[in-house]
Amino acid sequence: MRVLVLGATGQLGRHTAEHLHARPGVQVLRAGRAPGPAPRGAAPDLAVDLAAADPAELAGLLADLSPDAVVNCAGAVGGDALHLTGANARGPAALCAALRTAVPGVRLVHLGSAAEYGPGEPGHPLAEDHPTRPVGLYGAAKLAGTLAVTGSGLDAVVLRVFNPVGPGAPPSSLPGRLAAELRRAVGAGAGGAGAGGGGEHGVVRVGDLSAYRDFVDTRDVAAAATAAALVPGPLPGVLNIAGGRARPVRDVAEALARAAGFRGRIDERGDGSARSAAVAWQQADVSAAAEALGWRPRRPLEESLADLWTAGAGTAP
Repeated sequence: MRVLVLGATGQLGRHTAEHLHARPGVQVLRAGRAPGPAPRGAAPDLAVDLAAADPAELAGLLADLSPDAVVNCAGAVGGDALHLTGANARGPAALCAALRTAVPGVRLVHLGSAAEYGPGEPGHPLAEDHPTRPVGLYGAAKLAGTLAVTGSGLDAVVLRVFNPVGPGAPPSSLPGRLAAELRRAVGAGAGGAGAGGGGEHGVVRVGDLSAYRDFVDTRDVAAAATAAALVPGPLPGVLNIAGGRARPVRDVAEALARAAGFRGRIDERGDGSARSAAVAWQQADVSAAAEALGWRPRRPLEESLADLWTAGAGTAP
């Protein structure tokens, strides 16, 4: 079975490609906007930017690859309006149009976002039939991409991913940004008091950490994407992929600080994300994914964060 992973050089795409590669009988094809790190030194099979791709030209490229399934991990979490809507709304629409022409029987797995829901109500997990009320452009663009996929007529499923965390977290994510700040602080502290005293008395400034989020390990997301690509038969249009538990964002900062051996202070008076501040609480109901895919989250948040820190241990501060 041939499975094409779009966005294969990103955090979720890399883990998904690795997970698929470990499955017997699966040939993994990788695609991305630009060359990037690929396991085992493999060259990308396709270079494409869905935000700018012509559907007719993309159809020809996809026909040549002839995948049995496509997992779309491509997208953007930051940038201006043109970038966000291009990557998260136009991109999935162009992909669906190309697949309908080139390989109409293909299974499409598209990664959506919890931002499509908007705020949740404390104590009430969000199921897939909950109204979608995104509070910003990112969530609205992701929702538009989801609607393009679910309305495409393809054999398609959207995995609505909540807050991914684990090895390879990008600097644009809260865990990735925190890890980078802690690495700088610990590195400064290692140089002694004259270097800033980071490890013992340093300060790491972040935004408000009082919001509650549902975190899921990136490797568990990859397992869900793999199951969705390979499981036979039709799937629901949307499935939540999350840890199934609301945790204070402060737990992330404190667990990373413990993993780093940071003994300074975390100051919450720094700049935070306006998008995150507008959503005080989210938790997913993941029972539908368990039923449809036989999937459940496996790794606790503390393990995900410890592995995130360890994976970057060789990174220069």
